[in-house]
Amino acid sequence: MFRIGLFSKIGKTTVKTLRYYEKEGLLLPEYTDRETGYRYYTTSQLLKLHQIQCFRQMGLSISEICNLLEGVEQENILKKKKSDLEEEIRALEAQCKRLDTFLSKKLEDESMNYQAVIKEIPSCIVYSKRIRIPDYDAMFEIIPAIGAEVTRMNPGLECTVPEYCFNVYHDGEYREKDIDMELCESVTDFGIEGNGITFKRLPDTLVVSVLHKGPYETIGNAYAFIYKWIEDNRYEAVDNPRESFIDGIWNKDDKNDWLTEVQVPVKAIED
Repeated sequence: MFRIGLFSKIGKTTVKTLRYYEKEGLLLPEYTDRETGYRYYTTSQLLKLHQIQCFRQMGLSISEICNLLEGVEQENILKKKKSDLEEEIRALEAQCKRLDTFLSKKLEDESMNYQAVIKEIPSCIVYSKRIRIPDYDAMFEIIPAIGAEVTRMNPGLECTVPEYCFNVYHDGEYREKDIDMELCESVTDFGIEGNGITFKRLPDTLVVSVLHKGPYETIGNAYAFIYKWIEDNRYEAVDNPRESFIDGIWNKDDKNDWLTEVQVPVKAIED
């Protein structure tokens, strides 16, 4: 038999690891001297240690290895681990793709000011009204008027915290004139409808998001960037884009300080 120090050298592992395996009930010493506390291992236990090391290098947890050694659902454990690793690989490949896009010199310098983020927009109740506006400037009068009308019809209705007010564009492309727009604002409950104002619950939505700082006249640059990013990173747009207003004419005097989040609902393209 070998004392723990020599056994660790033969098995190419540390004494600390062997003590941890003992604590978890994974690999117990063959014999422990009661007087000295010395632990002893046998050559046959090298085979078990080697098996444990093999499973650890596959990324299996201690509890999973315990079940494997006990013969519990061996095939299911290994198949699930393989599936988890494949999902992790796909996630890492997606991260590498995003790095490639960021580092690429193919995009114009102005577009490189944008950065894309994947995020999940949780389900919410919104009031909405679909209208056609002549241009972006018209929003500054139309949107407050719609909000005032909703408040008149629903005096106790409250917006969610944090607020989520956005426009959905139904033209299928970026337009500067004659825009088919739907105003949506997240609220805490359904309310009274009328005059084109409706209430609905939106599902959880995966979006690609970019922040545009500056006047609405230049927001087309954000759209050019975001749709190219979607194409380059193996996503597919599945719904009309949204614009969520963070800073604007209501709290910033300088147009260059306006901040708008452009969101495009997407799904990943499967191989």
